[in-house]
Amino acid sequence: MRLYRFRGVDAEGRIVKGEQQALNLPELQQQLQSGGVTLLQAREVRTRGLRTGSAKLTRQERLDLMVHLQMLLQAGVPVVETLQDLQTSDSPALRRVAGVLLSRINAGDTLAAAMQTEPDNFDPITVSLVQAGEVTGQLPQVLERIVASMRWQIELIAQTKKALSYPAFVAVVVSGVVVFLMVYLVPQLVNFIQSTGQALPLHTRALIALSDAFVHYWWAILGTPPVVAALIAVAARRSEPLRYQLHRLLLELPMLGVVLRKIILARLMDVFGLMYRSGVPLIEGLEHCTQVTANLPVKRAVERARDRIINGTSITESFAREPIFPSLVIRMLRVGEATGALDRALENVTYFFNREVRDAVDRLQSMIEPVVTLILGFILGWIMLAVLGPIYDILGKIT
Repeated sequence: MRLYRFRGVDAEGRIVKGEQQALNLPELQQQLQSGGVTLLQAREVRTRGLRTGSAKLTRQERLDLMVHLQMLLQAGVPVVETLQDLQTSDSPALRRVAGVLLSRINAGDTLAAAMQTEPDNFDPITVSLVQAGEVTGQLPQVLERIVASMRWQIELIAQTKKALSYPAFVAVVVSGVVVFLMVYLVPQLVNFIQSTGQALPLHTRALIALSDAFVHYWWAILGTPPVVAALIAVAARRSEPLRYQLHRLLLELPMLGVVLRKIILARLMDVFGLMYRSGVPLIEGLEHCTQVTANLPVKRAVERARDRIINGTSITESFAREPIFPSLVIRMLRVGEATGALDRALENVTYFFNREVRDAVDRLQSMIEPVVTLILGFILGWIMLAVLGPIYDILGKIT
C-alpha cells in the first residue's frame, strides 16, 4: 500500500483535500469515485527512512478517532464521510489510518473488517465490539461505550504510572544519597580517624569496609542490579513457569501488590461488562478478557472460569473457585446473575475498584514519605555513630 496526498472535487463542486492509501493511482481514483469525489491531482507521500504504513496511533489518537466516529455517526453522518473528515486531521498517523479504513470500506469491507487490517491500532476486543455493533445496528451506542472505556483506561494507566513512578524515583534518590556518602564523605572522615592509630569499634570497621567497596567496586555494585534484572527478564520470557511465579510474587508485594491487583481486576471487569453490554457472546467475551492482562495468574484464572462455564457451571460458581477474585467480585456476579443485570453488576465492580485504586495510590504515597525518612535517618545515624564516636573518644583522651 502507498500513501497518496490528493486533491479532488465532490459532487457539489467543493474542493476536497486529504491523504489516502491505495496500491496505485488507478485504485486511488476508483476509491475516490466510489465516495463521490473526482480526482484532480495526487502525489505519493514519502517519509524519511520509514515506511508510510508503520505509523502507529497513540492512545490519545485512538481515542480521538473513536470520539470522532461516535459523534458523527450519532449525528447521522455516513461512515465514509466521517473517515474523509478524519483525513484532514493534523496527525499524519491518524490521516493514514483513516485512509486505510476508507480504502477498505470503499472496497466493500465493514468497519470491523477494515479495523482488522490495522492490528497495531485496533485490538481484537475493539474489533469484536464494533462488529457486534454493526450486526445489532447499535454501532453509535457501542462506540460511545468504547470511548467511555478508553477514557477510563487512560486514567487507569495514569494512576498505574503514578503508583510505580513515585517509589522508583524515591529509590533512585536514596541510592544517590548513599553512593555520595560512601564515595565522597565517608572516606574523608575515615582518613582522619585511621590516622590516630586507635582501635576502631565494629560498626566503624563495617562502615570503612562498605565505603572501600563503593570506592573500588562501584561499577559492580551499580551494574549488578540492572544486569540481574535483565537476565531474569530474558529467562522469564523463555520460561512460562518462571514468568508465572514472578507475576504471582508481583501481586503479593506489600502495598504495591494490592494496588496492582485492583488495577488488573478493574480493567478485566470493565472489558467483561463492556462486551456483555454490547451483545458479544459470553464465552467470546471471556476469551477476549484473557487478552486484557499479561499477568499469568489472572489470565489462567479467567481461562479456568471460562472452561467451567462452557461445561455448564454458573458464572458465579466458576469465578468463586478461583481465590484470586475477591469476595466483592463474587457477590456482584451472584447479584447480577440472579437479577439478569450482569452488566450493571460488572459496572459497579469497576467503579468500586477504580475508587479503591485511587485511594490506595494516595495511601501508598503517604506511606512512602515516612519510610524514606526512616531509611535516610538510619543511614545518617549509622554514619554519625561510626565516625563521630571514635572522634569523641580521641577528644576525651586529650582532655
